[in-house]
Amino acid sequence: MIEVRNLTKRYGAKTAVDDLSFTVAPGKVTGFLGPNGAGKSTTLRMVLGLDEPTSGRATVCGVPYRDLARPLTRVGALLDTGGAHPGRTARDHLRVLAASHGLPAGRADEVLEQVGLAGAARQRVRGLSLGMGRRLGVAAALLGDPEVLVLDEPVNGLDPEGVRWIRELMRALAARGRTVLVSSHLMNEMAVTADHLVVVARGRLLADTSVDAFVAAHSDVTVLARVSDPEGMRRALRERGIESARRDDATLAVSGASAEQVGRVAGAENITVLGLTESGSSLEEAFMRLTREHAEYRASTGGIR
Repeated sequence: MIEVRNLTKRYGAKTAVDDLSFTVAPGKVTGFLGPNGAGKSTTLRMVLGLDEPTSGRATVCGVPYRDLARPLTRVGALLDTGGAHPGRTARDHLRVLAASHGLPAGRADEVLEQVGLAGAARQRVRGLSLGMGRRLGVAAALLGDPEVLVLDEPVNGLDPEGVRWIRELMRALAARGRTVLVSSHLMNEMAVTADHLVVVARGRLLADTSVDAFVAAHSDVTVLARVSDPEGMRRALRERGIESARRDDATLAVSGASAEQVGRVAGAENITVLGLTESGSSLEEAFMRLTREHAEYRASTGGIR
């Protein structure tokens, strides 16, 4: 697993990461979320030994990354697409990485096939599109068949087929017991990919919980109740301190109560329930609600005409 304990990183007077602690467990996809300037990339760089923390500790598989023997076989990482020599072919880039860790040269062709770049194996890195470069970065991360995968914005530049592919890849790896940590700004994608969330802002931890629990904690739930006696139901709810409003002749919009609670009230009053639907905020809405006051950069549309 990945463990971050009291991790702090300062650049002069600026604190990029502030006493941050969390654990990324195997067997699930953990989304690492936060607004721009939240300290996500700095944290990932410290986890991977690219930046030295001011204080605190980050370990992978129980030790700091720099102490791992043959790290490519333990941790696969994608932080940006600029790590490959532009004059090398995609295949040669991977072969060099494989040779540095004692992996067979044939492994390069295996991962190129896996990421859908077999047809571009002889193409120079400088000629790859953004999406193809992203796929090459994922291929490098998979080269050593690692037990831990760290991905920063992996779907950037990918077409819809590529987005679905990386989503299915992450979930398949997690299902096999791998540890998957993925940083992304795409809330809709995280909603269907991640099992767990670590949310940071201004370098500090805001949430460390499951996706469902996060959305429930930071959204308003509305229950649409279709009942045989809407006015009687409204009175019964009001007597219990629960607010509701008429939507149509038979439907109430109930706030501040779960569908189960609404059903119990109806049962106690012998009111027939024709339908109960519970709806809450999306992950994006819950994220915006939690982080709204922590955003470092804000834009305005007030000047647009």
